[in-house]
Amino acid sequence: MNKIVFVEDDAEVGKLIAAYLGKHDIEVLIEPRGDTAQARIELERPDLVLLDIMLPGKDGMTLCRDLRPSYEGPIVLLTSLDSDMNHILSLEMGANDYILKTTPPAVLLARLRLHLRQRPMVAAEPEAPRQPMQKGNALHFGLLCIDPVNREVTLAEETITLSTSDFDLLWELATHAGRIMDREALLLNLRGVSYDGLDRSIDVAISRLRRKLYDNALEPFRIKTVRNKGYLFAPNAWESARE
Repeated sequence: MNKIVFVEDDAEVGKLIAAYLGKHDIEVLIEPRGDTAQARIELERPDLVLLDIMLPGKDGMTLCRDLRPSYEGPIVLLTSLDSDMNHILSLEMGANDYILKTTPPAVLLARLRLHLRQRPMVAAEPEAPRQPMQKGNALHFGLLCIDPVNREVTLAEETITLSTSDFDLLWELATHAGRIMDREALLLNLRGVSYDGLDRSIDVAISRLRRKLYDNALEPFRIKTVRNKGYLFAPNAWESARE
């Protein structure tokens, strides 16, 4: 049975959704406050986090942003705020999906199951020490250094903090520098799953990488978007720390 932490301050909404998902083998743990949710999530280690936006203590957008560096599972915003700007902002903050509370329960269930199927595998016990991703030296592109042994990234001697999944994505792009990588190849290489045409997790992670690596959000020049093809890591775009 999958386990979800649902951060929702409306007890009635939480109860209804928990009851419906529970009938379909998804255990739902309700957390009513945004400012206590992160500790609960770290304790429970759920397969997915479901967040309302309007929460006491800390709003769902901020909570999503704060969770991302340490939580690798899917984060889904479930809200009554039907706003394109909020939708875009939630993806920028690291969410995998943005679903309205008016969405029929069966559709909500289907979308949550999609994310649960594609979530990174989390070991039940502490992970064994990682083996180096590559023997020899780190990758260097101008001022950018990617160290696969220590799993560290620096740009002009500034340490760039990345989650495990974001580091793996950057490494995959960097080891194919100058070549276009499509979503299918990235998902298959990183997670062992095929692209179903709906999963936007790669797009979300690319957006996070660009922000942390000081790429231009409107006209990316370091991790480029090649229309209808995929993404390209530009090996000659790292001569300065910022754009």
